[in-house]
Amino acid sequence: MQVNIINLIKDFGTTRAVDDISFTFSSGHIFGFVGPNGAGKTTTMRILATLDEPTSGDATIDGVSIVESPETARQLIGYMPDSLPTHRDMSVHDYLDFFARAYRLVGQQRRQVVDTVENFTNLTGIRGKTLHALSKGMKQRVSLARALLHDPPVLVMDEPAAGLDPRARVELRELLRVLSEQGKAILISSHILTELSEICDGAVIIEQGKIISAGTLDEIAPIDAEQQTVLIRPLDRQDDLCKALLLMPHVTAVNQLGHEIETRVAGSEQTCSELLENLIRDGFRIVEFTLQGGDLESVFMTVTKGEVQ
Repeated sequence: MQVNIINLIKDFGTTRAVDDISFTFSSGHIFGFVGPNGAGKTTTMRILATLDEPTSGDATIDGVSIVESPETARQLIGYMPDSLPTHRDMSVHDYLDFFARAYRLVGQQRRQVVDTVENFTNLTGIRGKTLHALSKGMKQRVSLARALLHDPPVLVMDEPAAGLDPRARVELRELLRVLSEQGKAILISSHILTELSEICDGAVIIEQGKIISAGTLDEIAPIDAEQQTVLIRPLDRQDDLCKALLLMPHVTAVNQLGHEIETRVAGSEQTCSELLENLIRDGFRIVEFTLQGGDLESVFMTVTKGEVQ
């Protein structure tokens, strides 16, 4: 399953919210959608979910056009907005059952699907609670459950981690990994870039409606072949290790970060390998020696200006 966004443009009066953007993501991959507030992320996602029409351009899901065949495309997409309506008189189960009926699930099949989705999103214990009584994390789970009812191959998620506590964010990440392993194509927007780096295969960076950078994480935040960043965690003698590192050739900077030492090395991966070999030979007990890839957060700060339209 491949999703193609093709020369998408969306105007609101004289304001161009989305300015001729194109990118692709596919089954089994999680793609981050990153940009400042007002960059056009939500507008793009709403168009992809067939909730808004583009001024021009199109998006296709395995060849199905959202412009020419929105009803067919809608069956292929699960959309999770950034907030959930808080109906005071509707329980979690009734809410999901309503949408299951809207997707034309009937009888025993509908009951089985709702039960399965509630179990997968860990909502079984609160299925009788009303929506307005739920925490932010539980509301996000309900929103995800609704998007999964018709088992869509594509998930479009707008700020699903916003406002979640640390435990809820970890649980959401695990759910996303499971869904990706099931073969779903996932587009997710978030301002928590460190977490996106952990779960995403690629990212699209957008500002003022235009794509600034897009591709896999290695493509948009590549490891510099001439300058490496290595995180070193020693078992002991951290101060001695810092002094030893500063005296070693090719080491250009050393910075202590709690129990870890961030080390900048001029050279290739081979140079880093030789550095580790020298440290062990000199008697340092190394617990962790990690070559860092490009950092999505630093790339974002570098390529964007923080401007809104």
